[in-house]
Amino acid sequence: MEQTITIIGAGIVGICCALSLQERGVRVRLIDRGEPGQETSFGNAGVISPWSIVPQAMPGIWRSIPSMLLSRNGPLSVRPSFWPKMIPWGLKFLAKSDVASVREVSAAMEILCQPSISLYRRHLEGTGHENLIIDSWYIHAFRDAQKANLRDLGYAIRQQKGAEMELVGQQELKQLEPALSPTFKAAIVIKGQARAYAPGRIGQVLAEKVRAQGGEILRAEIMGISKTESGWSISTKESALPAQKIVVAAGVWSAALLKPLGLNLPLAAERGYHVEFPNAQILVNNSIMDMDAKIVASSMENGVRIAGSAEFAAIDDAADPRKKVLLARQAHEMFPDIDVTEMTSWMGQRPSFPDSLPALGAVTGQPGLYAAFGHSHYGLMMAPKTGDLIADLVTGVSPNIDLGVFEASRFQAHRT
Repeated sequence: MEQTITIIGAGIVGICCALSLQERGVRVRLIDRGEPGQETSFGNAGVISPWSIVPQAMPGIWRSIPSMLLSRNGPLSVRPSFWPKMIPWGLKFLAKSDVASVREVSAAMEILCQPSISLYRRHLEGTGHENLIIDSWYIHAFRDAQKANLRDLGYAIRQQKGAEMELVGQQELKQLEPALSPTFKAAIVIKGQARAYAPGRIGQVLAEKVRAQGGEILRAEIMGISKTESGWSISTKESALPAQKIVVAAGVWSAALLKPLGLNLPLAAERGYHVEFPNAQILVNNSIMDMDAKIVASSMENGVRIAGSAEFAAIDDAADPRKKVLLARQAHEMFPDIDVTEMTSWMGQRPSFPDSLPALGAVTGQPGLYAAFGHSHYGLMMAPKTGDLIADLVTGVSPNIDLGVFEASRFQAHRT
């Protein structure tokens, strides 16, 4: 009997796992409670960057965290009820902010981010929607020109790994992005990028490709997984489904599925918000990050999207309505001529580990179980290579890469 691999989670990571497995001739089944690609990956800022290889924890970040938390308009917030979990998570985060750790994590991020553009184009080939990936630059815009420094560690790492970057002044920035406020005095332009014209539609299109190639996509709410003599059993609200091998790609919900198996993972729900202006009356030529507000602007299929915020909270906490008000104001500060009279808003849950790396690979001590979750801010970029690596492992091919840095058990107390 032909083996079917079950993938729990039909976000962009799960979809890419399914496509890569199908390329190797494997039958796949995707299970999700919602429509494919319409959770966290739907609301992404759209940046597809081979050079987003710098983690969130950087040297000296501890100095800026208090001011970010105390500012009502800052990019970081923590719900009061989440503080008991936030403190141990934050200590692990800060422990990874030294230069040696940053370089180690960056090398691992490079493995997953570097081939992102070519792999997406491979997956979109033949769908009729190849134009959902657009060549672009990533513009890091600064109001204080002195802060635009190519010698800073993050940019130095990119340069050392081959990124083509350029420091531009106000006049050159105005030529690149005429709609941008003149309060921005300089920018670092990272070239060799792409962006998603509609992240949610990419998920829909690629899920349809999975289905057209014989893959099964089930709508079900999963309650748990357990080991059986012949493999695994997946409990849903309606029934129990047998599975020979399982790939857990359920984003922030993955930790609860694995906890009964003895894995206690520091996976946090780091919420992101976006607002979108369908009649913006401006054009954003590239992806632009406001380096002060830590928000990203892009022109997309349904208008100009402004995405950002890092809000730590429980998975089932309601969205904070103040976030969309803040993002709308920040959008106007970035683009004085933007029309904000019509606006949609969204909130999603980034699955974030303290070291900015996902859990990826075979789960130790659990034969037939694989992890593919926890991609933090980088899920859209890391998804295709994650899928390729998972497909190799599931089919018995040993990747020519040491995946130890991605082990789900790396935070367990017994590890040294």
